[in-house]
Amino acid sequence: MLAVSAAQAAATLAFDSTNLTPQQFDASRELLDAALVLLPGSWRNALDPNLTVHWRNDLPEHVVGRAKSRKLLLDRHLLDGWMAQPAPDRFNDTGKPAALATLIHELAHVYDRSPQGKLSRDPRLLDLAGWQKQPLRPWRSDNAFRDRSPDRYELRNPREFVAVNLEHYLLDPDYACRRPALAAWFAERFGVTAEAGRGCAPVLPYVQSEGHDGGMSLLDLDPARVYAVDYLLAENGDEAMSLWGHSMLRLVICAPTRAPGPECRLDLHYHRVLSFRAFVNDVQISSWRGLTGSYPSRLFVLPLNQVIDEYNQAELRDLISIPLMLRADEIAALLERAARVHWSYDGRYYFIGNNCAAETFKLLHDGVLRLSGERLSSITPHGLLRRLEHAGFADRSVLDNPTDAIRQGYRFESAARHYQTMLDVARETLPLPTDKVEDWFALPPSARRPWLQQARLRASAALFLLEQGTHRRQELRLRDFLKRRLLAGDVDAKQARDAIRLLLDNIGTLLRPAALLDGEVGYGLPQLNERPRLLAQVESRNARLTQGWTALWKQAPEQLPAREREDWEGTEANLTLISERLRKLATEESPP
Repeated sequence: MLAVSAAQAAATLAFDSTNLTPQQFDASRELLDAALVLLPGSWRNALDPNLTVHWRNDLPEHVVGRAKSRKLLLDRHLLDGWMAQPAPDRFNDTGKPAALATLIHELAHVYDRSPQGKLSRDPRLLDLAGWQKQPLRPWRSDNAFRDRSPDRYELRNPREFVAVNLEHYLLDPDYACRRPALAAWFAERFGVTAEAGRGCAPVLPYVQSEGHDGGMSLLDLDPARVYAVDYLLAENGDEAMSLWGHSMLRLVICAPTRAPGPECRLDLHYHRVLSFRAFVNDVQISSWRGLTGSYPSRLFVLPLNQVIDEYNQAELRDLISIPLMLRADEIAALLERAARVHWSYDGRYYFIGNNCAAETFKLLHDGVLRLSGERLSSITPHGLLRRLEHAGFADRSVLDNPTDAIRQGYRFESAARHYQTMLDVARETLPLPTDKVEDWFALPPSARRPWLQQARLRASAALFLLEQGTHRRQELRLRDFLKRRLLAGDVDAKQARDAIRLLLDNIGTLLRPAALLDGEVGYGLPQLNERPRLLAQVESRNARLTQGWTALWKQAPEQLPAREREDWEGTEANLTLISERLRKLATEESPP
């Protein structure tokens, strides 16, 4: 026999009442009514009037619900659990009764399959969900948004993603805070007013790097303080993995005392960079591992000054910063998407198919609705910039006047020109063996030392800066060597691996911020109730990181091969020598 529950005049839902006691009958009707009340009107109206719910004892193990053509099959134990709860608690926001969640999940499948639904086939939903478009591929990639998930079953396919997320959309009052873009999309599709979540965090949280010593801190980013977003491009480098350059996004964040406007571009200390990187950083990573996807690809948040130092000073590469033509609401949407990527994305780095350009394209494509309709896909940083220009979203004219571009912060020049000037200064009074700064850097420390010992004050100051530049470049090679030792399998590398692994356990929170909240119940963007744990974890990891880096750098030279260790120690000795000589010459040559 069939019984009908009419929670709304325009919607009906029937259930099979065979073998149900009067109490079970009433509880079933109460459950169906509770579900129908929660459904948006367009969803209720799309349900087949002949749809019936059946309580079953023969569903496969670990299956609690199944949607057939005109039947919903639910595990009989769900009804028992629903009835076991005191009536007032059945509708508790935090309780999320399993029976109600399962019923909504299966009704979501029914709606998704209907002509009015088709949510799981909507390209924009696929973008937001994590089935991203990929350059060089006609199909969408797997969903790599594995961290901070409410239920990893959502990653199985887009249909399950829709069903799982509609459960939380209807039953979790925090859903609009934790997944705001998806909540807004569902609200638009159902034709209802999007409601801001109660008690949402007022800012977007990011775990940011605090410099080359591996430190970290929590960045609370208010999108209203971001005046502009620039496409930041590091020009081509010498290493195989940097021949195409490196694409990033620069956030022009205003100082706390400044109203958003053009002058925020002067607040360089507050600017941050969103950079997709492989492993710990993208310098000299293994070409083979980069081709085979053996490195994680994650979104790092870095101070602009650190990025300038890394590319201009150490790698001797130019940086250009091209404004993107985005409205304030689009900047806010992009930053919210970046935050979701930061906390949830666990991608694989591929030098050809999923590199920094591909990742930056996906962030722009998924984060800004207007950009999702443009043909921007590219596997090279320069190619992506050209496509942004062609679509009218990037303004390269800021580089037309080189002097103004440098003064206004649209170009950051490689230190190579500065170092060459320093070499020319030293050559005015010393017959140095080379007139090219690259050749000077390539000399062994013992070949540079005699010139340091005979230079006068002006030449000594120039050679001191050159020696610092040499040391920075050696530091890059040392970092690369340490990473390779970590990956090596030989017995001699064990001691180095153990030391580095201990450090990387903490650095891993920069690669995977979600690890800071492992064990917590929450999902999506961290909220206010998770903040105390988050802050405590960041501060604890930061202390261990800074201590670990200090200890590692003391031990690191001992792990180098003989030649590299000789160069490292020789350059440090040269720096000590030239520092002492500068002090002595400054005293001798200063006027009485």
